[in-house]
Amino acid sequence: MKRTGRVLQVALTYMGTVVGAGFASGQEILQFFTRFGFIGALSILLSTAMFIWLGAKMMLIANEISAKSYVDLNKVLFGPRYGQLISYFMLVVLLGVTAVMLAGAGSIFSEHLGVSYQSGLLVTLFACFFLLRKGLNAILTVNAIVVPIMLFFTVLVMIDTLKTPGSDRWLLLTSDYSPFAAWASPFLYTAFNLSMAQAVLVPLGAEIKDRKTIIVGAWIGGIGIGFMLLVGHIALSVHMPGITQFAIPMGGIARQLAQSVQWIYIFLIFSEIFTTLIADVYGLSLQLQEKLKWPRELIILLILLFCFLLSQVGFGVLLSTLYPIFGLISLGWLVLMIRQQQTKL
Repeated sequence: MKRTGRVLQVALTYMGTVVGAGFASGQEILQFFTRFGFIGALSILLSTAMFIWLGAKMMLIANEISAKSYVDLNKVLFGPRYGQLISYFMLVVLLGVTAVMLAGAGSIFSEHLGVSYQSGLLVTLFACFFLLRKGLNAILTVNAIVVPIMLFFTVLVMIDTLKTPGSDRWLLLTSDYSPFAAWASPFLYTAFNLSMAQAVLVPLGAEIKDRKTIIVGAWIGGIGIGFMLLVGHIALSVHMPGITQFAIPMGGIARQLAQSVQWIYIFLIFSEIFTTLIADVYGLSLQLQEKLKWPRELIILLILLFCFLLSQVGFGVLLSTLYPIFGLISLGWLVLMIRQQQTKL
């Protein structure tokens, strides 16, 4: 029974770490899969297989080397010198993503709950600091709450989609994009999300000593990610190409459901932003604590303060520069993960 609980912790944390705000909004599914037509479903299956295989492999390597943070994993993949440089670059990207997540949380408070943007930022910061004082267990607990609700919402969307005329459009949808772009997309998607997920999955893999727990948790988590991707893809395909005009495509679909479901969706968007936020801050705090040897609570507080200041001025220009570079590094990271022979599943 104890192993079953740990397996579910791994699986739910894996899903919650990968399924971020971009996923919950539908924008990632649209950009990486649905716009490529019927090939999107096949590339989701490919992506799911990579999530299962490489997610387990990452956590097992972290377990074998007793990794303190994602820096240790990057040193194994890229070598001591380049691994350190990649980790410094990841630190900058994670700070940027954290600032944007914080800004997104503030926007949800102001746009949907009638609370001021600044108040939303402060509430989110306080909740983040309070939870992260409890360490990795806080992240496991939050994901244990959020991910089942996300799965429940996914099932509601699936049921509603099956009742909609043209629910089989995902099998017939054509695209003007090149097949090369369509088949490159699942590799880009998996590379980016797994390299970002290192911040939580590496210390999680190091903490769990049982290999079987890691492997089974990665299987369940990877299949769960694939299921949510596929349902989102099928739902968005029904509304193509008109759905592409929405900044939050799944929001357009949620509006067609009951009022209570819309509130569930708003909660989910905030929750996915929040889970990404605490995961990134946790990963950053481990890296900085290893380097600076300062108290962890002080480092968390400084990270949150820095991101609060960045969220005041916006961070779009820097992110638009960092993301393409990070995308290339993520692909290199994926290739090295595939080639890494240290761990046998």
